[in-house]
Amino acid sequence: MAQISTNGINNGIEVELVPRLKQQGYAPELVEQRRRWVEEKTGSELRHVGACSVSTEQMRGNIENPVGAAQVPLGVAGPLLVRGEHADGTFYVPLATTEGALIRSYERGMVTLTRSGGATVRVYMDENRVCPVFFFRGVAEAREFSRSLGQDFEKIREVAESTTRHGKLLGVECYPLGREVIVNFRFFTGDAHGMNMILKATDQACQWIMGHSLAERFLIFSGLESEKHATGFLLPGGKGKKVVAGARLPADIARAYLHVEPEQLVDVWQQTMLGHTQAGALGYNAHSANGLTALFIACGQDVANIVNSAVGITTVERTPDGDVYVSVTLPSLTVATVGGGTGLGTARECLEMLGCAGTGQALKLAEIAAATVLAGEISMGAAVASGEMTAAHESYGRNRPAERRPTDEIK
Repeated sequence: MAQISTNGINNGIEVELVPRLKQQGYAPELVEQRRRWVEEKTGSELRHVGACSVSTEQMRGNIENPVGAAQVPLGVAGPLLVRGEHADGTFYVPLATTEGALIRSYERGMVTLTRSGGATVRVYMDENRVCPVFFFRGVAEAREFSRSLGQDFEKIREVAESTTRHGKLLGVECYPLGREVIVNFRFFTGDAHGMNMILKATDQACQWIMGHSLAERFLIFSGLESEKHATGFLLPGGKGKKVVAGARLPADIARAYLHVEPEQLVDVWQQTMLGHTQAGALGYNAHSANGLTALFIACGQDVANIVNSAVGITTVERTPDGDVYVSVTLPSLTVATVGGGTGLGTARECLEMLGCAGTGQALKLAEIAAATVLAGEISMGAAVASGEMTAAHESYGRNRPAERRPTDEIK
């Protein structure tokens, strides 16, 4: 019989099965057929890909053309003592990565924080945004639009929120550029990332605006929203949760666990800040993306949001009594505990490990994430200051037979 192409892949399935495939493309037997087709076409063996414990039916809405699952090693780091308004206690943090030495490094930072009394964490802002751009005949019409849009806010809010039970429109702000006006639609999205939710709400609001203004057309994205790309507009916040974590590290704790003096940490921060400046970096941090990515993969987050979530600022200060105060500010941390991949298999289990699964837990997860980043910044800064960076990766980051690995460990 003739072969068919479904979902962009020729699955080699007889014509009479087409309706069934379109309706049940996530059924285990159909996923297996698709995987076998890929193996035949590419000459590969997808034994591990096919050995997934997540129900393929549960993948619907998260992925297209499923053939199985990618498996990433999962480790745990801790204890991490967090003193937040939503996360208050000791946590063991799941991190999914293939980078040797990463978990060991974060764990060292976590132990240092815990021995120092924990990381104090606070959330300053919790919102997400869509920034459509409207086009006008000329500058005068654009100015009139910018002046009058706020007067229609209540109606715009009513129209936008008619599309969702959870999203709340917090405000709209105009950014004129020539005869165009970008409008920043700011939403509260609860425990979800909510981008699909607020995209639909914004589109509905834009349709109403088109019928009640001089706008000639609009595009739903302008780029100002900074969705999954790094920009300076992330630094003030408004793209996810703005979270700050800080801790005072006593000098004796720094010596015992980090093998450095407080002034060494400050020196590394000052010197690398100069390098960041010369590189034109957005913000300053040692490797915030490292721990965040591992946490995102483990907990079913939208991993591409690492691009905006990792834009932040780390500070290191010497205190008058000889200790050191370290803090991280993550102005656009995008995390969720409902929706997306948060309910799938291992992601759900990892969120449960943190006590962050389900409704009402997103701010708690954000505080744990910020404390995790702080731990990583402390540990890496110390490794650079003490000269242990290379030795640590040599011990833990080389994929070699165990008997050939160096025996010297960095405590």
